[in-house]
Amino acid sequence: MVGRPNAGKSSIINALIGEERSIVTDIAGTTRDSIYMRYNKFGMGFYLIDTAGIRKKGKVNEDLEYFSVIRSIRVIENADVCILMLDATRGIESQDLNIFSLIQKNRKGLVVFVNKWDLVEEKDNVVIKTFEHAIRQRLAPFTDFPIIFGSALTKQRILKVMDLAKEVYSNKKRKVSTSKLNEVLLPVIERTPPPAIKGKYIKVKYITQLPNTQVPSFVFFCNLPQWVKEPYKRFIENRMRENWDFSGTPINIFFREK
Repeated sequence: MVGRPNAGKSSIINALIGEERSIVTDIAGTTRDSIYMRYNKFGMGFYLIDTAGIRKKGKVNEDLEYFSVIRSIRVIENADVCILMLDATRGIESQDLNIFSLIQKNRKGLVVFVNKWDLVEEKDNVVIKTFEHAIRQRLAPFTDFPIIFGSALTKQRILKVMDLAKEVYSNKKRKVSTSKLNEVLLPVIERTPPPAIKGKYIKVKYITQLPNTQVPSFVFFCNLPQWVKEPYKRFIENRMRENWDFSGTPINIFFREK
């Protein structure tokens, strides 16, 4: 569980395990250390980690808080799935984007939980869609992750968060056979090939998934890999996400010479 101070990380941990394991107050920065708890309920089994809220560097004014933030960053580096807690009453702020960047940089699975939804007066589908669109827009270009609205205080949808975390973890481990990759993607590439450069055309020969990687990683073997640019890689990634469920997990795409 990661987020800014007072986003509700300790509250959701306590609600999930049914005990007051983490101290909850209105004072930002109450949680100073990362607290590991084994979760064995409803057929699930994993470690929940409560972390100290991560504030902007300029606002960290004491050594203890500095080391708390460092420990929170270490937790992100070692986690399988990060649940990014947002405060529904404050929206998405610059520090949320910084925490998201840490999750992305470390190639971790992501679930976004918009907490304190019980405090929002208007909660119709239009408001939810607008809020969701704003989150995805701010976190672009990575937009394929689950967003859930709920409340740690009322326990609204907190078990759904755990279900989604499990799904994201499964998506991180997803394997796609070489035959299926080539069957689906080669026709896509043939219809929309990489742009030619200086009259030379890039020809993709075949595609395969790399084994034993932290996140799903795919190699596209071609004749001129150095000329394949980022926009085309994003195009390929979007087509892959349309065909296979990689929700919540980054994927790596490499072009290599064959």
